[in-house]
Amino acid sequence: MTNINRYILGLTAVLTWFAAMPAAGQGRGAQNGHSAGRPVAGIYANYLDSLSLLHRRVDSLRAKSSTTGGGGLRAATSVLFTPLTFYHRPAARLFSLDSTSTGQSTANQLIDGALMNIYLKRPDLVKTGEGDLDIVNIIPADKAERPVRVEPKIVDDIVVQPMQTDVVPVDVLVKKPNFWTILGDYNLQFMQNYVSGNWYKGGESNYSMLGYVVMQANYNNKQKVKWDNKLEVKLGLQTSRGDSIHSYRMTEDLLRYTTKLGLQATRRWYYTVQVIAQTQSLRTYKTNDQRIYASFMAPFSLNLSVGMDYNVELFRKRLTGSVHLAPMAMNWKYVRRPELATRYGIDDGKRQLTDYGSELTVDLSWKFCDNINWKTRFYGYTTYKRAELEWENTFVFRFNRYIAANIFLYPRFDDGAKYDVRHGYFQLKEYLSLGFSYSF
Repeated sequence: MTNINRYILGLTAVLTWFAAMPAAGQGRGAQNGHSAGRPVAGIYANYLDSLSLLHRRVDSLRAKSSTTGGGGLRAATSVLFTPLTFYHRPAARLFSLDSTSTGQSTANQLIDGALMNIYLKRPDLVKTGEGDLDIVNIIPADKAERPVRVEPKIVDDIVVQPMQTDVVPVDVLVKKPNFWTILGDYNLQFMQNYVSGNWYKGGESNYSMLGYVVMQANYNNKQKVKWDNKLEVKLGLQTSRGDSIHSYRMTEDLLRYTTKLGLQATRRWYYTVQVIAQTQSLRTYKTNDQRIYASFMAPFSLNLSVGMDYNVELFRKRLTGSVHLAPMAMNWKYVRRPELATRYGIDDGKRQLTDYGSELTVDLSWKFCDNINWKTRFYGYTTYKRAELEWENTFVFRFNRYIAANIFLYPRFDDGAKYDVRHGYFQLKEYLSLGFSYSF
């Protein structure tokens, strides 16, 4: 029950009680000679007619607001409880020639009259205008859009269509990343030379074989850490009719391991610690000579250096490699055979030598074309008292995937070794070979 209905019922009860009062007071009226029944009954009838008319008017307002779907009386009166705003509707109604053409309810007319009274007497209380409400997207109640009512449509049968989808379930396989790169290079080369006994310049026939293996295992986690490992094994054998003491001799013998641990400083520069360990595996002789010139761990050299590496990538990655600059380096040399100490710069009676200096190592590979490749390694170490320089060059001419020819040039300088009267401190090795070659 609304407040208006309660008010009407309460007022009706009061008037009923008031109408019953003349009947109780007829005695006094008779004594005084007055007849008040007729006027009170008329007043009571007029009040009942007014209340009935008010009840019908309130019911008509409620019915009208419910059919329009708007805010009704509550929405219309909301403008009275918000910051005072100047609306166009009260002024338009005031200056309208036809007051009935606006189609407004009685409640709206009363509200417009109240607003217009405030606009005229207290304009200082007005805070904003209706245009400002449009800017901040506040719509007055009378301009609010009416909700659209959609009548449901009833059908007899509903056909359920199966859902069509192009999404095919896929099994996701997550693999652990592999930061290791494995590389290999295998070569087996042969060479045969025949010279007749009456060859006018002399000479001797010989057979030679050379095996060369390079294996690499490089780690790169793509987060500034690199670890490169390289193992080189080279072994060359030769037979000669002129050597009556040895059935074969070593022409090439190398066992070298290089490892580098780097921490990235910039895009191409790395802080690097490098270790190089080098020796050979078998004994080395000269023709018709029983003396041993080198053997396993005689000599053995270990080089430790700290510096920076620069990664080389030029000519669309055809020239790749690294340059190692180490201002601090230590070199330790050891000979297992004391008789070979002086041959490798170690004092007589001692087996080892330790010195300190600087180091430079350059390791490059240049692919001129698909069939020609140049691999070079330059190593330099100096203590500012002695210097050791090595420059290895290998030119590979590849005929197909498995057949290749190699040209090897190896100049060397070491002023810590024994001085040779003919060549001084310079040394040179060279060979040309043809055979099997496989890389991956």
